Amino acid sequence: MSVADLAFYFFSLMIVLAGLMVVIARNPVHSVLWLILAFVSAAGLFVLLGAEFLAMILLIVYVGAVAVLFLFVVMMLDIDFAALKAEMARYFPLASLIGLVILMQLGLLFGNWEQAEGALGLRAAVTPDMAEVENTRALGLILYDQYFLAFQLAGLILLVAMIGAIVLTLRHRTNVKRQDVLKQMYRDPAKAMELKDVKPGQGL
Repeated sequence: MSVADLAFYFFSLMIVLAGLMVVIARNPVHSVLWLILAFVSAAGLFVLLGAEFLAMILLIVYVGAVAVLFLFVVMMLDIDFAALKAEMARYFPLASLIGLVILMQLGLLFGNWEQAEGALGLRAAVTPDMAEVENTRALGLILYDQYFLAFQLAGLILLVAMIGAIVLTLRHRTNVKRQDVLKQMYRDPAKAMELKDVKPGQGL
C-alpha cells in the first residue's frame, strides 16, 4: 500500500468521523470546529486527485469565510440550546422515519447501480490531459471558454438571489435613531439651539 493510498484512507476516515461529530456534538461551537476539520480533509482529497485549485478554494472560501462566520455567529448569539433540543425531541420519531425512508432509497439506488458504456471516456473527455495542461488552467478554459455563458448566467442568478434576500430581510424600524447627514448639514442654527437663562441655585 502506497503513501497516497494511506493518505486517501486517512482523509476519508476523517471526513466521515468529522461529519458524524458535526451532527452528534452537543456544543454548537464544537460542531463548527468539526465542520472545519471535514472541509480540511476534503481539501486533502482534492490534492490527492490533482485538483489543487479546488482544494485551495475550499480552504479559503469555506474554512476561511463560511465556517469562521458560523463560528462567530454561534458564539455571539445568545441562544437557549436546551429549549431548542427540547423542541427537537418532539419531532424525533417523525425525523427517524424520514431518515429510514431515505436510507432505504439510497440502498436501493446503490444496489441497482450500473455504469453506462463509455461513461469513463466521456467523463475524461471534458478536461484535457493533466500531463499537458495543469489543473487550474484547464478549469479556467472550461469556465471562461466552453461554458462562459452558463457561468455568467449562474453569476447573475446568484446576484439576483442576494439582492432579493437583502430586500426581503431589510426592515425599517420606527423607534431606532438613525443619522441623517443632510438634515444635520441644512439645519437652521436658530431652531436647533435654544438659550436658557439658568439662575444660580436652580436647575433646568
